[in-house]
Amino acid sequence: MSKKKSNLSAITGPGMEGRVIKNTGSSYIVRLADGRESTCRIKGNFRIKGIRTTNPVAVGDIVTVSHAADDADYITAIAPRHNYIIRRASNLSKESHILASNLDLALLVATVREPLTTTTFIDRFLATAEAYSVPAALVINKMDMWDEDDRELADALKTLYTSLGYEVFLVSASTGEGLDLLKSLLKDKITLLAGNSGVGKSSLINALVPGAGMRTGQISDIHHTGVHTTTFSEMIDLPEGGALIDIPGVRGFGTIDFQPEEVGHFFPEIFRFSRDCRYSDCKHTGEPGCAVIPAVEEHYIAESRYNSYLSILEEASEEAGADKYRKPF
Repeated sequence: MSKKKSNLSAITGPGMEGRVIKNTGSSYIVRLADGRESTCRIKGNFRIKGIRTTNPVAVGDIVTVSHAADDADYITAIAPRHNYIIRRASNLSKESHILASNLDLALLVATVREPLTTTTFIDRFLATAEAYSVPAALVINKMDMWDEDDRELADALKTLYTSLGYEVFLVSASTGEGLDLLKSLLKDKITLLAGNSGVGKSSLINALVPGAGMRTGQISDIHHTGVHTTTFSEMIDLPEGGALIDIPGVRGFGTIDFQPEEVGHFFPEIFRFSRDCRYSDCKHTGEPGCAVIPAVEEHYIAESRYNSYLSILEEASEEAGADKYRKPF
């Protein structure tokens, strides 16, 4: 008895290039070069080509789509990625998850209340963007809800991250305050929009893209955290040109594949002071002649940033099988 041939072997035609604009979980929506949108599956052997991620295809990927004998469209190739943002799939996982690829900007949406975005989360996101060559900026949302203490904290965060070279926008998605400057930054760019659940990403998209109709959620009274309103990653076109890639909210941002000796390179101020360390392989955890620790003690480097550096260093060293690094003071 002869075996029935797989439809995958009966690809017809040379294929057409397109960009992945949505991941639905079981399939991908691809905007083809001629403007049509195609619902595509991936070839069965795509997942076993040494790709160490939970998602072999990401929103933003440039792919080749081919039509098969079963009258379905399949993604048969992925073009080399210009860049991407990646995070650990979960705290205990050794796999990674690509959030989006081929980006002009990674925009982190943060809040200083309901919920509070920690500086550790911000720093991990920014360090990952540095590691994968994606320009990054910060939006602090919900300014219409702030009291005097909230305003002081938001201003302090803006001062800190602006001093490091990041653009920081204070906005209210509800009232529209601060959005004009943000719109000018986003124009004609492919931008990843990331943040904890509850920071108002969906409300921000609705304010930036009239008619987007993104579902918004409520904040838990018990945990002061948000609920997921975005289920799958999706690219949303901006009226002025460019697009936002909306991804599900994340509660933590685990780094992956960082080498311990590289972590300081992804913190611009630590990298700058590290040039004066006695040893080129200094990890800034108590080595003699370290120039970074005195800079922290003298407040040239924010202690919150140094603590974030140590947390990533510890994670990277555990992954590499090395000893933990602890704060030296």
